[in-house]
Amino acid sequence: MFGEDARPTAGAAAPAWAEEAADGFASVDALGQKGTYGGRGGPVVTVRTLADLEKYATAAGPHVIVVAGTIPVTPVGKEIKVASDKTIIGSGTSGHIVGGGFFLGPGVHNVIIRNLTIRDAYQGVWNDKDHDFDAVQMDGAHHVWIDHNDLRHMADGLIDSRKDTSYVTVSWNRLGNNNKTFGIGWTENTTADLTIHHNWFRETEQRNPSTDNAAHAHLYNNYLQDDPGTAITSAYGNYARGRTAMVLENSYFQGVTNPVVKDATASLVQRGNVFSGTKGRNESGGTAFDPRRFYPYTLDAAADVPAIVKAGAGPRGTLGTARAAAATRTLTVAKDGSGQFTSVQKAVDAVPAGNSSRVVIQVKPGTYREAVKVPSNKPHVTIQGLGASRKDTVLVEGRASGTPRPDGSGTYGTGGSATLAVEADDFQARNLTVANDFDEARNQHITGHQAVALRTAADRVLLDGLIISGDQDTLLLDTAAKDRLGRVRLTNSYVIGNVDFVFGRATAVIDRSVLTLKKRWDGTSAGYVTAPSTPAGRKGFLITRSTVNGDVSAGSFFLGRPWHAGGDATLDPQATVRDSVLSAAVRPAPWTDMGGFSWKDDRFAEYRNTGPGAGPAGSERPHLTDAQAADQEIADWLGDWTPTAG
Repeated sequence: MFGEDARPTAGAAAPAWAEEAADGFASVDALGQKGTYGGRGGPVVTVRTLADLEKYATAAGPHVIVVAGTIPVTPVGKEIKVASDKTIIGSGTSGHIVGGGFFLGPGVHNVIIRNLTIRDAYQGVWNDKDHDFDAVQMDGAHHVWIDHNDLRHMADGLIDSRKDTSYVTVSWNRLGNNNKTFGIGWTENTTADLTIHHNWFRETEQRNPSTDNAAHAHLYNNYLQDDPGTAITSAYGNYARGRTAMVLENSYFQGVTNPVVKDATASLVQRGNVFSGTKGRNESGGTAFDPRRFYPYTLDAAADVPAIVKAGAGPRGTLGTARAAAATRTLTVAKDGSGQFTSVQKAVDAVPAGNSSRVVIQVKPGTYREAVKVPSNKPHVTIQGLGASRKDTVLVEGRASGTPRPDGSGTYGTGGSATLAVEADDFQARNLTVANDFDEARNQHITGHQAVALRTAADRVLLDGLIISGDQDTLLLDTAAKDRLGRVRLTNSYVIGNVDFVFGRATAVIDRSVLTLKKRWDGTSAGYVTAPSTPAGRKGFLITRSTVNGDVSAGSFFLGRPWHAGGDATLDPQATVRDSVLSAAVRPAPWTDMGGFSWKDDRFAEYRNTGPGAGPAGSERPHLTDAQAADQEIADWLGDWTPTAG
């Protein structure tokens, strides 16, 4: 996984996992720190001895420190001091710190501790009052991410977050075989903000965690397990003490005594938790806070938490970005580096091949000039803009079919010109703009001005709240192959273009959307809204409850024409426009021929449209009968698929 050098090595190129940043409260901009990204940008060094670990942990400036092997700590119980801007990460499952831990003192910030096993400082006394030997102790630190570690069998706490330590995220750790597990607070101030999610507490007696005077404690999707008949019995689970405000969501408590406890002075809101075989106190009360005011997150169903956490918590053999995506399920992209990734494609790359559950890529406001491809082996991906408007988050590129590829291997072709190409099933996108800003006027010297903004070649694709903007061939709704089904539902969106700007062979519903007509590069008004290339026996395009308009000349646009791709006479293109408002831009005879194929030999029709561009039925303007329209509803297009936002 990491370098295998026998001594510390500096100057290595930073791997993808060194670019990752925290989620939760550790991701929040505060105290002069923009999120938590550790030693990103600094040298990557590999250590195998305590002396080298201490040298780099205390060094000035950012460092990514890879622990390769077992490092005994002497004297036992020593806590290695860590300076700001450090990532300390285990190499595969081999990184062990034995007999000691780490200490983050006042003002230390921007520290990541990941993928390590920290263990065995235990001194033989279960409720040890004499040995303050912690795996990770923080006194007055801020912006710390403790992720994917195995913490166990220490003399005191596995994690102690004390003395106003704040902006901390503790995620995907295994915590076990310990008495005082995870303590938070020990201060009269109520300033600390912490996120604790997807951790596995097993065979731990108390402080699971105990949270004292925390301003905001957000606990979700944790698994607390106390097996009967074992030597360790839980005294309590999650505890809100003092003036703590806690939100506890979708966690799973199995066999825990007193699973949720709160002081009379604390606020604790519970939502969606599962309690199996628990007994004793299970308390809540107060108003607490809304975590989404501070950061985005996605909840797993509580019933799924044991399986998810067992599979994902603790050190991983391969801790790359793919592993991170499988575990965190929510990835954040930000141009300014405050997210886990700075580009959308890097986040897509982080999704594991064969992913079987949804990964939400949340994109902070900004303009991202890049081409993004979601390959077929990465299903269940959502790309979601985090702005207040779909205009706030823009994904844009400017290449066309005839644009030469940089490597000299020819031109991009129509499909290859797409800004966003979706080849994976069960894809979703919402609340963003996807644009192709290829400049036709400046590129009259090249042949092939088709410039796709969004291409889909997959099944069960849900697009909601988008702006999809281009000129010619803006939105390509395709399938993975001619004999493959590809269903798409586009809702509450704007699609902007002029020539065949909704085209392809998918079975697609465009619902409650606006198809905006625009002039061509030379200022003329003429164009075609749709160009379906539907295989025979399948549904094509259904445009319903939508609007067709734009700042173009009256009577200048066709609703569609039949695209027999490659001259394939077996195709049977279909487009139905119904229950929609048509502006005066729509031609009185709204369908036309293409490539030698007559639209009258294919399937083009209207039903109950209104507006100045609508017209009565006739030989040049077929309308569905009521009986025919009853068989051309949204449900007829989608079949056994019921789109659900995720």
